[in-house]
Amino acid sequence: MSVHWDENREPLGTALTLIHSRQTTSPKFLGAPGPDGAQVESILDAAGAAPDHRHLTPWRLVIVPAEKRPLLAEAFAEALVERDSEATETQRQEAREKAHRGPLLLAVVGRLGPALGSVHPHERLISAGCAIQNMLLTAHAMGFGAGVSSGRSLYSQRLRRFFRLADGEQLLCFVTVGTPVRGKPAASRPTMADYTTTL
Repeated sequence: MSVHWDENREPLGTALTLIHSRQTTSPKFLGAPGPDGAQVESILDAAGAAPDHRHLTPWRLVIVPAEKRPLLAEAFAEALVERDSEATETQRQEAREKAHRGPLLLAVVGRLGPALGSVHPHERLISAGCAIQNMLLTAHAMGFGAGVSSGRSLYSQRLRRFFRLADGEQLLCFVTVGTPVRGKPAASRPTMADYTTTL
């Protein structure tokens, strides 16, 4: 028996609309209001629906509350100096500012070491990526903007200490959620023909 999907039917139509209308918003363009407590819980809960071979939960999320942002700001500045001892005060201040962007800030940590067994780290990264996408789509469904940010500081010893990473853990990215403070044109995306072949 074949199943015919109607893209205009709910809930498939809604899901496709969310997927294709979501855009990344730079953290520097995300302001208040952010999600409330119940909305934050929904965003975080969506991560748990990600595919997860052997149900290992090979990633974890760390919320950075407002009162800890100044500490993260200094950690960013010190991470910069760790890789560039000649960084200027202006550059250090620019690094600090990244900690204060967006009402909701999450760090995503990958659990990639041998402690979780034989599931390949690549599979664990795929699970983390799906968890991130689930959160981005949930935030978008609520009317918020969201973005993923990375950078060389993710690999610094300073941030490893700040987030208390265990052996085998790696800081993967930050996810920021808030209200876009300015619009942006729709981004061009690859078409199916750009990334699909047939054996």
